[in-house]
Amino acid sequence: MTFDWLNTVAGFGVGTLVGLTGVGGGSLMTPILVLLFGVAPAAAVGTDLWFAALTKLVGAGAHHRQGTVDWQVFRRLCAGSLPTALLTLWWLHATGGAATKSGLILQALGGVLLLTALATLFRRQTQALGQRLRARAPDGFKRAQPAMTVVAGAILGLLVTLTSVGAGALGVVMLVYLYPFRMTPKVLVGTDIAHAIPLTLVAGMGHLMMGHVDFSLLAALLAGSIPGILIGTRLNARAPEGVLRLAIALVLVAVGAKLLLA
Repeated sequence: MTFDWLNTVAGFGVGTLVGLTGVGGGSLMTPILVLLFGVAPAAAVGTDLWFAALTKLVGAGAHHRQGTVDWQVFRRLCAGSLPTALLTLWWLHATGGAATKSGLILQALGGVLLLTALATLFRRQTQALGQRLRARAPDGFKRAQPAMTVVAGAILGLLVTLTSVGAGALGVVMLVYLYPFRMTPKVLVGTDIAHAIPLTLVAGMGHLMMGHVDFSLLAALLAGSIPGILIGTRLNARAPEGVLRLAIALVLVAVGAKLLLA
């Protein structure tokens, strides 16, 4: 695929939304590539994984310098996500593209988009539930946290490797439930971004080895997303975040339903 300025425009739009709300990266980019630009599902997933890894490297560096990454939680997530990502990549390679031919990737993408929409809408309610459970049985909840975090990482490893979606909104919702009092909003975001980097790099490397990465498409997306993220971040304080999150969630529901019914 040659360098297409429409892809750059798409990258700019998605990057601006991410800067404004922190939501909308892979959740919007992969379906845009598949539904609007006709990119093959496997190539869309592989390219978006590298898109996510490269853009989040910048954000993670800033969070590390600010001390807003919980490295203990990061290690627990990686203990679940990275082995699961490798197993998923092995399965995709062993089946020789059967997941793409059978439409499994599109079906999984549609399902994960619906989950992401719910996570976007009910993030605060999920945190409140975690707070109630933590207050009601603090010792038991704390003992279960390490194992539950590893399981959460394993779920993210499967979903992200298969669809490139889930590391952002779903990861944040899992963390606000598991650590409802421990993490400030900045540490929550910083830890989620930091965990997404090794996960997307491992998954992206596997897709690269299977030939699922379009580098000219990746370059066009990054050319738009980087200035978009910078502009969105500067406008963040003035944007009606609640309205934007609701709009994104409704778009994700519509797109997810379309993919599931296709």
